Amino acid sequence: MLPLVVLLLLLPLTHAAGDICIVGAGISGASTAFFLTNYSTLAPNLRVFERHDRVGGRLATVAIAGDHFEAGGSIIHPRNLHARRFADLLGLAVKTGGDDDWLGIWDGHRFVFQTLRPPPPGASWWRRKLHGLLNSLLLLNRYGLSLLKMDKFVQAMLERFMLFYNGLESRPVFATVEEMLKWTGLHGLTQRTLEEELIDAGLNSQTISELVTVITRINYGQSVRISGLAGAVSLAGSDSGLWAVKGGNWQLAAGLLKTSNATLHLQEGIDSITDAGDYYVLKSSSGNEYNCTVAVVATPLDEVNITFSPAISIPPRKMQHTHATFVRGLLNHEYFGVGSVSEIPELIGTLEQPDIPFSSISILKKYSEDDMTYKLFSRAKLDDGLLDEMFRARKETIRINWAAYPHYHAPEAFAPIVLDGKQLYYVNSFESAASAMETGAVAAENVARLIISRQQGIKGSPPAPHIIKSLADDGEEEQGSWHRQHVDL
Repeated sequence: MLPLVVLLLLLPLTHAAGDICIVGAGISGASTAFFLTNYSTLAPNLRVFERHDRVGGRLATVAIAGDHFEAGGSIIHPRNLHARRFADLLGLAVKTGGDDDWLGIWDGHRFVFQTLRPPPPGASWWRRKLHGLLNSLLLLNRYGLSLLKMDKFVQAMLERFMLFYNGLESRPVFATVEEMLKWTGLHGLTQRTLEEELIDAGLNSQTISELVTVITRINYGQSVRISGLAGAVSLAGSDSGLWAVKGGNWQLAAGLLKTSNATLHLQEGIDSITDAGDYYVLKSSSGNEYNCTVAVVATPLDEVNITFSPAISIPPRKMQHTHATFVRGLLNHEYFGVGSVSEIPELIGTLEQPDIPFSSISILKKYSEDDMTYKLFSRAKLDDGLLDEMFRARKETIRINWAAYPHYHAPEAFAPIVLDGKQLYYVNSFESAASAMETGAVAAENVARLIISRQQGIKGSPPAPHIIKSLADDGEEEQGSWHRQHVDL
């Protein structure tokens, strides 16, 4: 017979109830932990489980030739106030993207449109200003007033989205994604395609089939048949003033988890979640069991294997895979039908044609005229044979297959936020409306507020969150300090 101490060691480790357990250490899970910590009057005991060996989820970097490049979520909009505040609170340095990319639209055989090459580094302010003006005239000449109509459409969406930053006293706690979207007036955009919305907005067919298509293929890997809100978010990703965190956007998630004092379980995924009455039993891939009064799923359920008991019911949803391929080498100018490599634009967008194997190509860094690092997006893996056709030389190749975002279609259906009517929550149900770092944070804030409000209702304790102010409550002085610190993004 084995000694008692040995038998005890062989039993699965069980942790007492009282914890709030979050599955997923990406931006949604990290934001949920942050808001629970800062909105609660009592410090919650948080556990965050991540099946991978790093935090960040779909935020990650790759290293090539000693440089680190964004491999997942790459850009943040200047009106993404949660991300802006996170970076400020965490003391993260930021960088802004250039607004003068040399864009070429490729139809599989030739470049049907190009913007002007950017002025050389160190060019005068007047030269850069003139370059921007000439580019605007070039775009206006091809696409006409549709450019202004597209901007009006995007700005209208952003104005409604900004309601999610209203003060806590004037912003409800939402029990469903439909409630969130209807309150902001955005729900209708999820029920029609982007193409339908833009036709009604007065855009001409050339703008939709070229410029809009290029943007949706780059940002979501999908066509203009995606649902309207996701499409509008995609178009907003082409605005000026976009920014990112120096060293990688994953630092936002890492910093939020650290400030939340959450217990982080890396390389420990959750295999099952069982309702045990007053708490949930989470069984992990490490053989441990955790008893949690609240369980929050902050990762898309579409491609993870978590068993729920009793079973839950959510609408079927397919994830859109984006293959990010990083190549250090030199493109083959003959593949693109031009006379030399110097004639290939720095950013290549593509039309919705079945024979085009990639969505976009961009130059990340130029080491010399015949040595550069490129980033390619595609819907399927780019094999070595194809890459050898596209490139004259390849020194290094890195491939990442992301289950990047939902495959959008209209009308969209939404999973419940409360999966069982009790204390089991799903942050990523909002992702069926639009997928971005900021939408993950917006959804996470609402889930945190919903957890707190429902727990207070159960316990009969009414105090409201007070530790952290809503972003809308920050005064002009604090916003001015963001501008001085270059976090005005």
